[in-house]
Amino acid sequence: MERSEIKITLLALGCSKNLIDCENMSTELRNAGYDVISDVENSDIVVINTCGFIESAKKEAIDAILVCADHKVPEGNVKKLIVTGCLSQRYPEDILKELPEVDAVLGTAHYGDIVGVVDRLVSEMDVQDAEKINLTSGVGGFSHLVKDRDLSTEAYAWLKIGEGCRHRCSFCAIPLIRGTFVSRPMEDIIEEAKIIASKGVKEIVLAAQDTTNYGIELYGERCLSKLLRKLSEIDGIELIRVMYGYMDGITPDLIEEMANNPKVAHYLDIPVQHGSDRILKAMYRRDNAELITSRLEKIREAMPDCIIRTTVMVGFPGETEEDFQVMKENLKKWKFDRLGCFIFSPEEGTPAYDMPDQVDEETKQRRYDEIYELQKEISAEQTKKRLGTVTKVNICSVSDDGIFYVGRSYGESPEVDPVIYVAAQEDELKIGSFVECRIVDCSDEYDMTAVTV
Repeated sequence: MERSEIKITLLALGCSKNLIDCENMSTELRNAGYDVISDVENSDIVVINTCGFIESAKKEAIDAILVCADHKVPEGNVKKLIVTGCLSQRYPEDILKELPEVDAVLGTAHYGDIVGVVDRLVSEMDVQDAEKINLTSGVGGFSHLVKDRDLSTEAYAWLKIGEGCRHRCSFCAIPLIRGTFVSRPMEDIIEEAKIIASKGVKEIVLAAQDTTNYGIELYGERCLSKLLRKLSEIDGIELIRVMYGYMDGITPDLIEEMANNPKVAHYLDIPVQHGSDRILKAMYRRDNAELITSRLEKIREAMPDCIIRTTVMVGFPGETEEDFQVMKENLKKWKFDRLGCFIFSPEEGTPAYDMPDQVDEETKQRRYDEIYELQKEISAEQTKKRLGTVTKVNICSVSDDGIFYVGRSYGESPEVDPVIYVAAQEDELKIGSFVECRIVDCSDEYDMTAVTV
């Protein structure tokens, strides 16, 4: 069969970095002549880019594989099924053994092999019991990145600036899956950002496992502030958002650059993971409560309007009721605008997997529920401060009922944060445009309503 006759659907699960990798595979396949669509049921080949970070992500990935497997011949039209990404990297043999519908697994260093793998599978469409493909040697890297890649949205684009992680948190398998942290050369990032801007996309979101580590092993120093300055010089880029930072990397020069550069969002996503020094130490974190408090004070002093998001974990081995209460008290003090909470799940290959004093599931769930209720109050309090303020809103879509536009300001990151509903006007608003709006309603727990001004 000709490549143009083969229809392929790609599904991205998990984090933004997985989405970027999926967009790159899509571009490679389309450039090779394959017909890339968004319709599993009517595809010849389905590629599932998986996450394997925590137990819930593994379950989501396996469920997605099983759903796609239901569409394989003879029941459906799908002829070949490829699983890529983190789950493939961790459990390639298990996937091929336990999920016989899967024809190929590609690890995190093999995204660039997608065209060759598809070519081989197409040539074996009619071969019974064809040999399974297992490409999972090595981890991470940038060789698969295509600077002029397919973008999933018109309103913003994720931009990968690093791969892997140099931290060795005792609960986290990311270094096992993605390797140690490596920075992408600055000139490559700038070149890709210029291409993104040329397509009319005005917001770029920087992604890495720790963006504040950018440059540390490539240039011998932290270079995120320099990168932000260079990116802000690109015509067409109106907003640059920093995600996935660490408190020890929020340096004075970075705070100064963010505070004084009008194109950099006053927004930070900093996963602190806990509020008890004893648990932070057991997690192998470099932060402590005093450092977190100090950095938050410096950020808010320089940028009083800064929106700060974090992530915490409950139920880490050895977490006592006292540790949990210390975290709650610190969260009340720190007043993060947004917060995500995870329940600890033991990950194979990590030190925390078989640590003593594992917390029972009922206690984990109770603590999760308590954090959720506490943060609802804090978020509502923080959000009310924005009532009546005027802010630029990036128009991202239209609500299902057609009554509102759906957008985000500097204070809302894609996919994880609330949205701003903008009352529709007589003049049509363009998707991807920035519009001055006044926030008129913050009564919802998270989302806001605004009108154009």
